Amino acid sequence: MNIARTERFKRAYRGLPPRERERVKRAIALLMEHGFRYPSLHVKRIKGTAHIWELRVGLACRMTFQIDKDTVVLRNVGAHDATLDRP
Repeated sequence: MNIARTERFKRAYRGLPPRERERVKRAIALLMEHGFRYPSLHVKRIKGTAHIWELRVGLACRMTFQIDKDTVVLRNVGAHDATLDRP
């Protein structure tokens, strides 16, 4: 599977503290290696959307993504509420 990043994801990622960026990298690696089944990621579909998913990066940090054929499109990352308000 390939990874693509939206411009919004890139901007949000650059705005994260270095420690949080490392957690995001680890979460992406776990998603790519284990898929939706890795327990600590807590992957679930965002209510009210058909194809947008969220995963847990940390207690207060979420990342949203969608699957487009063989590509994981990373959409947004950041604080829980702000990220899920604009997946």
